[in-house]
Amino acid sequence: MIPFFFFLFGIVIGSFLNVCITRIPAGVSIISPASRCPRCQSPIKPYDNIPVFSWLLLGGKCRNCHEPISPMYPAIEFLTGFLFVLTYYEFGITLLTFKWLFFSCLLLILIVTDLRVRLLPDAVNWFGFGLGLAFSSKIPPNSFSADYFPVYSRYYHLSPMLAGILDALLGAAFGSFLLWGAAKLYRLIRKREGMGMGDIKMMAMIGVFFGVRGAFLTILIGTFLGSVIGLATVVILFLAGWHRSLAERAARRGLGELNALRWFLASQYQFPLGTFLGVAALLVVYLAPWLVDRLLFR
Repeated sequence: MIPFFFFLFGIVIGSFLNVCITRIPAGVSIISPASRCPRCQSPIKPYDNIPVFSWLLLGGKCRNCHEPISPMYPAIEFLTGFLFVLTYYEFGITLLTFKWLFFSCLLLILIVTDLRVRLLPDAVNWFGFGLGLAFSSKIPPNSFSADYFPVYSRYYHLSPMLAGILDALLGAAFGSFLLWGAAKLYRLIRKREGMGMGDIKMMAMIGVFFGVRGAFLTILIGTFLGSVIGLATVVILFLAGWHRSLAERAARRGLGELNALRWFLASQYQFPLGTFLGVAALLVVYLAPWLVDRLLFR
């Protein structure tokens, strides 16, 4: 029954995450007003606001205006419930479980917000940074299990609490400055911005939870995912004829060869690096312990 209750609690939290995803970028309070239809703005009745199930029962439409409601809402709710259950199976009922539940919820907000509006809100990043510091005083960031990793052995003159906080700050500094350096290098080579400060702040938040090792893995996996998916997206956009009419007009004016112009336009598509970093961080949380167990006890 415990996984079932974790799932139920997770989809309820997922409903709140939907509120954060839609309201925080718009600068609207996440407390009031109550949930409303995004189309007609009519208040949603409590019996129509049951996570996942109400959307299914209403056929994905508003009861009042009958306009479609985005499937993003039940998808986020279900995914949050799934992550809650996965966290329980991975870490049991421990303080570490609560740490990764909070972290995963923050990441979901950032992942979807960056994907939707290319924005990583400071309100989420800085709240997560403070929360990560608080957790690091009890659970050293480099630990992926419920056992306290003896990270403080490197700082023998410090208490475990201060050593954990120091590791968190080092992880934040390493992750954010590494990404900042990559952004400066990209601008030097390509003569244009490659990422915003939101990505760097997000990496500082991730580093506080992970420490140096986890921050490095997140950047490594995130940039790999971004490169592979980014290249695939550019190829798909090129083959699909994205902005073809614009390229044809430019070619008629002698600005270049048609296919070269089409490739250039496709390559200008803006990719949400924060989304890839967030997905990578989730993989580090949930896949890394599984891989370590398999490699050590195969």
